Parts: sequence; C-alpha cells; structure tokens
Amino acid sequence: MPLGARVVERKGLVPRISYRWDPETDILTGAVKGVEKGGAGLTGSVELEGSDGSFILLDVAGGAICGVEVVVWPDVRTVQSLQPPADVKEGEVVLPTRRSQPSVAAVEVDTALTIETNAAESVFHVRVGPVRRIDVVRVADGLLVEVDDQNELAGLWLTNVPPFPADEPPA
Repeated sequence: MPLGARVVERKGLVPRISYRWDPETDILTGAVKGVEKGGAGLTGSVELEGSDGSFILLDVAGGAICGVEVVVWPDVRTVQSLQPPADVKEGEVVLPTRRSQPSVAAVEVDTALTIETNAAESVFHVRVGPVRRIDVVRVADGLLVEVDDQNELAGLWLTNVPPFPADEPPA
C-alpha cells in the first residue's frame, strides 16, 4: 500500500535531527528539532511494515516528520561507497497528502523495506517499495526523504548517524 507524500516549500530554517541508539534493543531513534508542526496532514504515527517483519515508525505532526525509529531491522546490506545523493531539493514533505481524520492517529503501510549502509554505518538508505524514479528532499539536517513521481513515499536517508555503542567490558 503506498503512502501519499507531498513536497511543499520550506518555511523557516532547516530543522536538525539527532540520532540515538538503544544498545539493549538495537533500536535507532531520530528526533527532529525545529520542525514546523502546523501543516495539513496526519498527526500521529506512520508504521512502515515489511513482509519480513521489519518495522520503521515515523512520528508525524501536521504531516511533518518529527521522529524516526528503526524498530525491527530488515537485513542490512553494506555498500562500501554508499553516499547520500548530491542532487537534493530543499523543502518539506507532508505525510499523507490529506488532513488526518480526528479518530485516526496511526497509519500502517505494508510494503517491502530494504536498508543499505556504508562501511562506517553512519549513512542508512531505507527504500520503501520497489526501485523507481524519485526526487530527494532535505527535510532536516541529517534526514532526506525520497518522493516518487506518483507523490508517494519512496525512501529515507539517515545521515550522520553516530556509531552503535560499543559493548561494555565485563565487570
């Protein structure tokens, strides 16, 4: 099931995202600071669920992504030279493309999810669905969103991700 995504002009400064690992659960979370939250779109969560049990959660306020959680990881493929795209538009992405109904606080999207990372695991590319032509939009410093020609969410780029915390030495 596709998820509508509309690119709109940015109002204000580029927000920042800060990532944090939970070493006990392997969950990667990102919180966006400084995002405009008064737009026309969903306020709640978007659950991207892969057929393999993978699970990514997007926290959304007024359609704007204000948080990302990679909860259950699909198989992650390492691509030595993986880098975010250079051709990036500046803007905001509204999810989904219509205002949420008062009783709807979550949208679940069943789709294929794939993740690639660079050797340092500081860049992650999440593909939502099949490979297709996309535009890449910087929605935060450290978070890029891919939108396809049908105005649907096609992927995410998580950049400047800190290293996973090293295992603690035995006491």
